[in-house]
Amino acid sequence: MIVDNGGRISEKVNSNLFELFLKIKPIGKGTGLGISISYQIIVEQDQGKLECYSQLGKGTEFIIKIPMNLN
Repeated sequence: MIVDNGGRISEKVNSNLFELFLKIKPIGKGTGLGISISYQIIVEQDQGKLECYSQLGKGTEFIIKIPMNLN
């Protein structure tokens, strides 16, 4: 689990958070969040879950769940 106590992610950004090439900074000010790559690895490759919860005044929380392979 990754948690911060800063601002929050707006509903508009949060609804598209895992889309490839999503940028929340102006053009030329960063390369994006890297969330789509994380999503591909965690969800598509490892059959896990990547969840994001954001509340005004409380910050943002990312929860990463990866199944254990017991074989």
